[in-house]
Amino acid sequence: MSEDVAAVAQAVAGRFRELYGAGPEGVWAAPGRVNLIGEHTDYNDGFVMPFALPHQAVAAVSRRDDGVLRLHSADIDAGVAELRVADLLPESDKGWTAYPSGVVWALREAGHEVTGADIHLASTVPAGAGLSSSAALEVVVALALNDLFGLELRGWQLARLCQRAENVYVGAPVGIMDQTASACCEAGHALFLDTRDLAQRQIPFDLAAEGLRLLVVDTRVKHSHSEGEYGKRRAGCERGAALLGVDALRDVPYDALDEALERLADDEEALRLVRHVVTEDQRVERAVALLESGETRAIGPVLYEGHASLRDDFRISCPELDLVVDTASAAGALGARMTGGGFGGSAIVLTEAAAVDTLTEAVTRAFAKAGFRTPRVFEAVPSPGARRLRRA
Repeated sequence: MSEDVAAVAQAVAGRFRELYGAGPEGVWAAPGRVNLIGEHTDYNDGFVMPFALPHQAVAAVSRRDDGVLRLHSADIDAGVAELRVADLLPESDKGWTAYPSGVVWALREAGHEVTGADIHLASTVPAGAGLSSSAALEVVVALALNDLFGLELRGWQLARLCQRAENVYVGAPVGIMDQTASACCEAGHALFLDTRDLAQRQIPFDLAAEGLRLLVVDTRVKHSHSEGEYGKRRAGCERGAALLGVDALRDVPYDALDEALERLADDEEALRLVRHVVTEDQRVERAVALLESGETRAIGPVLYEGHASLRDDFRISCPELDLVVDTASAAGALGARMTGGGFGGSAIVLTEAAAVDTLTEAVTRAFAKAGFRTPRVFEAVPSPGARRLRRA
């Protein structure tokens, strides 16, 4: 464990002691994620390829046996929230505590005896930036409770339960990608995930060794998955699948796309959504093949194609995201696209290492000229997934 990670674990454990009067039984961490390619395909049983960020949610946790759940966040200006696990009900909580309490609810609903806990959380994953801050909170709590209560659940099983917590308890219709990435990614790799059966393959993604960098540009435009537009897109995809007589859009072959679109000619919205999902699945497969053959720079055009599809067919981009991509392209970036749920959040930029400063300055100037808030730009380094940092 690096000195920085050890210091974070010690600080979170120290704050836990201040709050609850005794040290925690352990400290765990779960990362946010960047999705390299494969957007809005996860709830269509398709393919995605995220990797974990160094930014993470950290939780100090101890068990309780009296049915009480106490929650505190270093990132929220509020005291300790106290709940009873027997009283947790879906969509009963609209605050930040819905994410950790939803995990407790999902574990108990699945038959796992979780009898309460004291939890203190701190996160460096930017909220609302499309980098899965909520999934990081869910997964770190799930991993801690899994260890403390001896549940012996695997990473993909924890991801499923966390997705259920967000879908049912929080009320946000997210797919499985974010939680699986947080739970299962490995350092130096991107995760090629089949969201239908959760088959996983770790794809080497060592950008520094090739003289490359991947930048995240947080536009500071906030979005929320639980708001209506995300749900509308998901419902439209389900309608398209029904019109085509398939279980999910994953089942529409890329080489049969033109025929499928002809059948959807009378439903312009469904046509656009179907076209994006089918071509996006194919882009993931292309990116995997390129990375496995060592042609990392060649994924750049695939990223640009993905952004155009999200902008024009899925219609979830925004002026700030488009400005990042257009500016990066003009400044010579290898590839760029929006990442995450859309309507704000972040974009990624693939670039030669020597061009990082030039690109950062170009994007910052473009935002200033447009009158937008100054974006936050940082390097995305493929990092470890959820793990225990220390145990008492």
